[in-house]
Amino acid sequence: MKVIINADDFGLSRGVTDGIIEAHKNGVVDSTTLMMNGLDIDYAVQCAKENPLLKTGIHLVLTWGRPVLQKGIPSLINSEKTFRLNNNYENLAIPNTGEVYKEWKAQIEAFLATGLSLHHIDSHHHIHGWEPLAEVSLALAKEYNVPLRYQDSLAGNDNFLLTDSLYTGFYGDYLSKDFFNEIKSEDIESVEVMTHPAYIDNTLKNNSSYLDQREKELEILTSVSRPKWSEKL
Repeated sequence: MKVIINADDFGLSRGVTDGIIEAHKNGVVDSTTLMMNGLDIDYAVQCAKENPLLKTGIHLVLTWGRPVLQKGIPSLINSEKTFRLNNNYENLAIPNTGEVYKEWKAQIEAFLATGLSLHHIDSHHHIHGWEPLAEVSLALAKEYNVPLRYQDSLAGNDNFLLTDSLYTGFYGDYLSKDFFNEIKSEDIESVEVMTHPAYIDNTLKNNSSYLDQREKELEILTSVSRPKWSEKL
């Protein structure tokens, strides 16, 4: 089975970036995805370039922080000019898909402007797989010729998916050193394991409710070994 272990939220804060780099250099993390509206982007880009074996993709954002575009996206922002959607987006008004395309394309172009090679696309809170936005996600994957993180709504588009499945069980109260054994039992050819390792800093405290678990993830990801049956994607 091919397994890729991805760390989300690269660039959100310096502590997040440092935790991901540690989980890559001294652990089992293969790849990460960069938030182009993160709060320490320049440092994250520098770290990615210093660690070329760390595959780096983009973590498209529509539910946190400020957009990359400054105008032309009224359905995406609130009066404070931050994204109006949140992790409860499925119960909120659907944004204009043309504006979503413009903002996400701007995020991808900002990524490419760093000089990094775009490995794949995923998103904050899995919003790229939200049914109303699935076609936008696929259009961008085709336009930039890079794969998307698997979501059920995207099933059937195998040529544009990173893996056959996404393992989300390594999270919150379900963190365990046995996650490799859990995915081994699945009848699939490839899987992505979603992770969020980090060192907790004040920036992260002020911008995320997922805190102590990130340090526990880091501890586990740097203490387990990749089993022989697990082939790197």
